Amino acid sequence: MRLFVFGIGYSAEAFVARIASRCAWIGATTRSPAKAETLRAQGIAPFLFDGTTPGEGIADALAQATHVLVSIAPGEAGDPVLAHHGADLAAARPQWTGYLSTVGVYGDHGGAWVTEETPCKPVSRRSVQRVAAEEAWLAHAGTHDRVVQVFRLSGIYGPGRNAFVNFEKGTARRLVKPGQVFNRIHVADIAGALEAAIDGPARTRIFNITDDEPAPPQDVVSHAAGLLGVTPPPEQDFASAELSPMARSFYGENKRVSNARVKSELGYDFLFPTYREALSALYRDGWR
Repeated sequence: MRLFVFGIGYSAEAFVARIASRCAWIGATTRSPAKAETLRAQGIAPFLFDGTTPGEGIADALAQATHVLVSIAPGEAGDPVLAHHGADLAAARPQWTGYLSTVGVYGDHGGAWVTEETPCKPVSRRSVQRVAAEEAWLAHAGTHDRVVQVFRLSGIYGPGRNAFVNFEKGTARRLVKPGQVFNRIHVADIAGALEAAIDGPARTRIFNITDDEPAPPQDVVSHAAGLLGVTPPPEQDFASAELSPMARSFYGENKRVSNARVKSELGYDFLFPTYREALSALYRDGWR
C-alpha cells in the first residue's frame, strides 16, 4: 500500500500510526514547514499545501498512491483538494479515497436517531460547506468511476483531547440543556474503522463513525470527575452560560447518530463503544 494523506492532523495521524506497517510509502501534506520536518523525521514524505494553490510534487505523488485520505475542511470556495488536485486524482486512479466529514451535516433532529440515509439539513455555515464538499466528492467518484467513501465523524477525543485534560486546564464545565445529547468517537476507533473500510467492499459509500451511546455532555464530565476522585463542577444552565458563538451553535443540533452500518457492512467492533470504556482506558493508560 502507498498512502497519501491530505492534511495530517489528529485523526489522520492516528490512522497513519495504525496502518504504517502495511505501507510501503506514506506521504502527507501540511501547511507548516516545521511540521514538514517532523513528518520527514518520522519517515513520512512531506508536501506543503495550503489549499490556495497546487502543492509542489503532489501530482507525481498521487500518481503512485494506491490509497488517499482527505482530512482537510472545505471553505467558502469549496473543497481545496478537488479544486487544486481533482484532475490529478482522476488521472491517478487510486484504489480507495476516504473523505473525513462530520455528523454536523445532519443538522438538528430534535434528539431523534439518524442514519446515513437521513436527509442532511445542516444549520451552521461550516456544516453547509461540508455537505457541499461531500456532494462534490461523491460526484467525483461517479464521474471518474472511483471508489470514494465518506466518513461522518462525531465529537473526536482521545489522548490529549478529553475531559481529564479539561480538568487539568480548569476548563471542565457541566452545561445542562434539557434533552441535549451528543455522540462521540475515540480517535483509535476512527483509525480502526478506516482500516476496516480499506479492507471492506470496494464501493462508494457513506459511513457514520460514532459511538454506541449518545449522551448528555454533563454526564461525561461527571464520569471523568468520578475517575479522578474529584468533585464535578457545578451544573450550569445552558441558556444563561457564557459561550462563544461557535460553542453555542453546537448545542443547536441535537440528534442520536447510528453506527449500525459500520458494524454490519465493515464488521468493525468498536474498541470504545461508549465514553465509559474510553475514559477508563485513558485514566489507566494516560490521557495526555
